[in-house]
Amino acid sequence: MNTFPLFFKLEGRKVLIVGGGEVALRKADLLSRAGACITILAPDISHEIRELLSNNKHELIEKNYHKSYMSGARVIIAATDDETLNHEIHADATELNIPVNVVDTPPLCDFIFPAIIDRNPIVIGISSNGKAPVLARLLRARLETLIPQGYGKLAKLAGDFRSEVKSKIPTLTGRRQFWERAFEGQVSQLMFAGNETEAAAKLQADLDSTAAAIHNKAHPDAAENTTPTLSDESEKKLPSVGEVYIVGAGPGDPELLTFKALRLMQQADIVYYDALVSPQVLDLCRRDADKVFVGKKRSNHTVAQLGINELLVNSAKEGRRVVRLKGGDPFIFGRGGEEIESLRAHGVPYQVVPGITAANAAASYAGIPLTHRDHSQSVRFVTGFLKAGTPNNNFKNFLNTDETVVFYMGLHSLARLTEGLVDAGRSADTPIAIVSNASMPNQQVLTGTLASIVSQQETAQLPTPALLIMGDVVSLHHDLAWYNLQNQQHNQSSDDIAKNWLREGSRGEAVKQPIDQQAHALSMIANLATNSGDDLEQLIID
Repeated sequence: MNTFPLFFKLEGRKVLIVGGGEVALRKADLLSRAGACITILAPDISHEIRELLSNNKHELIEKNYHKSYMSGARVIIAATDDETLNHEIHADATELNIPVNVVDTPPLCDFIFPAIIDRNPIVIGISSNGKAPVLARLLRARLETLIPQGYGKLAKLAGDFRSEVKSKIPTLTGRRQFWERAFEGQVSQLMFAGNETEAAAKLQADLDSTAAAIHNKAHPDAAENTTPTLSDESEKKLPSVGEVYIVGAGPGDPELLTFKALRLMQQADIVYYDALVSPQVLDLCRRDADKVFVGKKRSNHTVAQLGINELLVNSAKEGRRVVRLKGGDPFIFGRGGEEIESLRAHGVPYQVVPGITAANAAASYAGIPLTHRDHSQSVRFVTGFLKAGTPNNNFKNFLNTDETVVFYMGLHSLARLTEGLVDAGRSADTPIAIVSNASMPNQQVLTGTLASIVSQQETAQLPTPALLIMGDVVSLHHDLAWYNLQNQQHNQSSDDIAKNWLREGSRGEAVKQPIDQQAHALSMIANLATNSGDDLEQLIID
């Protein structure tokens, strides 16, 4: 961070703004909302400022600048178009140890005005550190549409109950879980619907029930227990076990996460993550959550699948909220089905959050539509790597020229796959593409035919993780490719490359291993399918 975000308390405090024009008006408008007592100092003060600051708590001084007017100011704003004067104001404020902001002059600013999203008491500030204020405002506009006004009312309600909650729920974890239930349950729904009275009543009832449960648990043998017991509905909201979220992390780009995935990642007490979940995605998990590496790579499984199943069950039975973070989509060669079968068998609640699978990411970012009315009417997802080199006897299933076939884990057995397909009767001229590091800044695409792709890859040496896409739709790549990253790739600094690493180890340890590409979730799904058996696993979408 070039600057550290802080929130100033300005209620009833003096703020000096030097300048009386449009810029001063904008700053005065913002600061007045924070309750500041604003002093405007300028020889000419606009009519708009006079109307805005008509309250007698503010002061308008129609005089030229003098250092004496800084006395008692909490902060100072220089909003003039006189560069010499702005430097003088900055020097005087610095001498008096008063924070100063010289508008549109970052080198003379002790603090920066962010783009503000106001959901009082919730306030969000977005800053580009003076580099791109217009971009910061555009980001604010996007967030404005995503954050309902009801969040401010919900925060005020929480403030009203905070002391009572602290007195009735003694532990920090208990209070956090209580508030999360309130903010994600019926209380928030009532507030967003405008039923503020009902929301407050519901929050009070939930608090009383929670306090009763805590009391009864602490005094199970009391001869007389006058504390009311929990209702059946409240008991369901306080399960004896936690919950497991099977979350698809997508192909690696954090912007491709779903809103639900991000929300659950922020709630997790513990995260079990795979080898190629990108660091950027992992960083979006709750900061104080335990993060445990259980990754698998070809021929190297840190934790066996049965062991992962056991970890999920045990953590949930400890009352923890567990995120199982998987590259791509949990149900596309991701063994998500096996994990929830184990959870069901042990009575553990769970949710499944789909993610963008490797095939979709690779095809979309390479400009290769998986289906096209003129080229392909169905798509088949196949694991291309056979365990222990077992010969593949299913190539005759892939002879339909109206179908696209995507091979996961195909790069390691490229020669065997192409030879088997041609021997089975597929034309040697069939287009095929290798997509490496799909959706990431160092994505590469190599296209050819079944006859030529092996020799092309020997020359190009595209790295894993990678997918193979076979079918007539590959011929559309050169016309439809939109994700042009050659300049970004060539300009990537050595520092950036050093940050690209595959996660190794266990118990959450991360060992950095420099590689030529940024690790992401593209091949993780295929890695999890390595133990699928002797035959190719297939998913056909018609």
